[in-house]
Amino acid sequence: MRPLSVGAMLAATVLCAPALASTCFGNSGSGRIEGAVALPLAGTNFAAYSELGLKLGRTYVHAQVRDVVLGAYSTLSRSTPDVQYVYGETGLRTGGPMPPHRTHENGTSVDFMVPVRGRDGRPAQLPRTAHNHYGYDLEFDNAGKLADLRIDFAAIAAHLAQLDLEARRHGFGIARVILAPEYIPKVLPHRQARTSNRCRS
Repeated sequence: MRPLSVGAMLAATVLCAPALASTCFGNSGSGRIEGAVALPLAGTNFAAYSELGLKLGRTYVHAQVRDVVLGAYSTLSRSTPDVQYVYGETGLRTGGPMPPHRTHENGTSVDFMVPVRGRDGRPAQLPRTAHNHYGYDLEFDNAGKLADLRIDFAAIAAHLAQLDLEARRHGFGIARVILAPEYIPKVLPHRQARTSNRCRS
């Protein structure tokens, strides 16, 4: 699956401020990290892409990035309680190259799998097995469909908006979001609607 490049994933890179718990050096494409922390295997409304990935040490991030990710999930568990989110690979405990990724080197990059719904419109589980490289090899069509699954673009918009709010609350921001170009017009109306609703409230 390509990082929000017609696949089952979107990738985000956070601009983080220095923290006592973690210190990142360089940038996401050439860097390292000290004091990285691992994201948990699962929570109320989220799970890692693979338990094996955790055991191999491929889900480490800067402590502030962890706080942003978990804070966003916590809020989403109340605002969109039916949606199940999945995060992918993030980085190694000391950073540096993590093939096949070209980034993920300094603890500020996170892959997020796209949330999906089934034919009945209900939230569904994204298939994650060794056969499809734990979701990374899944390929949705230009409309965001794969067999009986369809991408939940509203849930993506809600997730991105909450990540942005949580990052700002911690005093920094999101530097880059990678998403398949053909999916951007499907996400934007939901983000604009959320912004409009906040302005009216």
